[in-house]
Amino acid sequence: MIISDLLYSGSKILKRNKIQTHQIDAELILSNITKQQREKLIINSDEKVSKRTANHFNELIIRRSTKEPLAYILRNKEFWSKNFFVNRNTLIPRPETELLCDIVIKLYKNKNPHVLDIGTGTGCILLSILSEIKKAKGIGIDISKKAIDVAKKNSNSLGLNKRAKFLTRSLESIYNYKFDLIVSNPPYIKTGDIKNLSDDVSKFEPKIALDGGKDGLDVIKKVIYKSKTILKKLGWLALEIGYGQHYKVSQILKEQGLREKILVKDYRDNTRCILARF
Repeated sequence: MIISDLLYSGSKILKRNKIQTHQIDAELILSNITKQQREKLIINSDEKVSKRTANHFNELIIRRSTKEPLAYILRNKEFWSKNFFVNRNTLIPRPETELLCDIVIKLYKNKNPHVLDIGTGTGCILLSILSEIKKAKGIGIDISKKAIDVAKKNSNSLGLNKRAKFLTRSLESIYNYKFDLIVSNPPYIKTGDIKNLSDDVSKFEPKIALDGGKDGLDVIKKVIYKSKTILKKLGWLALEIGYGQHYKVSQILKEQGLREKILVKDYRDNTRCILARF
């Protein structure tokens, strides 16, 4: 089968299953299998592919047609201009989270902070920060050992093993340490709202990384409470939060002696990140 016919058939299946990005997804899947750039495939669309390649392509198209996220199928997601390995044991890194990285990198440029990343998942936040702040070092924790395995794999591929340590730990088990910077993109979806998320999220991404409890604030509260004992006096706490949570999170911070200093809006003008300090 030639490339153009294969891409057409794959795109058609995805379109029939209401995948909005059917054409580009088909191209990215074939690009991943053949290890060729998308543009090169399109230019050489009259070339033939092997039966083995066509079969593999069709298998992945079927997976995508069930709404499985492309990042899980390709086991890769770009974040902070770097390629991160992902699988179904971690959330897929999102562009909104780059806003959190951007602000803390600006705050700590040319400094040497000790960073704690709570609920690290793929490690994308900590590793992106360390890649930009050359004297920084940090620890990423997650209660999922499988997520920590993913973070370690990313740390290794980015050459950051000497400055990043990833541990299977609960927040409660961190003590006798003080950090200059605590970052977290914690679970913040209300338990009752998870079923209303799009299929690619609700059916495929790990519930443990989404579920923030009845009001969506369970883990956020724990992070704030713990920060009181492990954040240095002039340190920063940087949190990613959900839609409509700004006011409540601000109140919790105030009650615990922390004051919001910087708010970061997302691409839809919602308050997405809060940075606070004592």
